Amino acid sequence: MKSLQKPDAIMFDVYDTLFLNDTNAWKRAFQQIAEEQGLDITGADLWTRWKKFEVGFRKWRTNMEDPESSPHFKSYETAWRECFEKVFEQDKIPGNAVNAARRSVTHMSHRDPFPETVHALSELSGRVPLGVFSNADDAFLRPMLDECGLTSKFEIIESSESAAVYKPHPGAFKHMFAAMDVAPSKSWYVGDHLYDDIRGGSEVGASTIWINRTDARRGPDDAKPTKEITSLMDLVELFDRA
Repeated sequence: MKSLQKPDAIMFDVYDTLFLNDTNAWKRAFQQIAEEQGLDITGADLWTRWKKFEVGFRKWRTNMEDPESSPHFKSYETAWRECFEKVFEQDKIPGNAVNAARRSVTHMSHRDPFPETVHALSELSGRVPLGVFSNADDAFLRPMLDECGLTSKFEIIESSESAAVYKPHPGAFKHMFAAMDVAPSKSWYVGDHLYDDIRGGSEVGASTIWINRTDARRGPDDAKPTKEITSLMDLVELFDRA
C-alpha cells in the first residue's frame, strides 16, 4: 500500500464506522413496531421479510456502470415505507407502513458510538478539518450526532439526502468535497464498506482508509483501500506518521 501524505481534511462515513449499527438493534426496533401496531408477527420475522426488499432498494438506487443514469433519488424514509408496504401487502399483514417507516427513522437516530470514537475524534479535532458524509436521512443522522455531542467536531455534516445521491455514486463524493472546499486528492475518506466507501472515494481520487473491525476478507473484485485499520485510534497513528 502506498504511503499517505498529510491530508487537508479527513472525511468519515458514520454508521459502522463511527457508530455501531448492528442487526440486533434493527430487530429490537421491528419488535417495537410489531407490538405498537398489534401485528401477529415477531420483530425478527418482520425484519427478515422487510430486509429482502430493502436490499433490493440498495442494489437499485445506484448504477455504477453509468452513474448518471441512476434512478431518481428516494430518501430512506420513502424507500423504507415502500418496503413495508410490499411486506404488508404480500403477507397480508394489517400494518401501517407510514408509521413503521417513521418509527425506523426515529430508531436510527439512537446509536452508540464505538468505544474509541469520541477519543479519536477529539485527538484529530483542531489538528485537521473533519467532516462526515453518510448514506442517511438528515432526520436521523443529525439528531444522533447531537445526542452524542459530536456535531461540533465536524466542519461539515452531509448526507445522501442533502446531496440527493447515494454513495458510491461519484456525485456523492464530489458534493462532500465541494462542501468541505478541499480537493479529493488532498483528503482521506474513512469508511467500513468496500463498495460504498472505498470504491466511491477511490474513484474520485481520495486516499481511502478501510476500517475493518471484523477481520473481513477483501475479494478479488473489491476496491483496494489506500490503508486498512481496525480501530479509529489506528487512524490517529496514521495521521501522526503521515
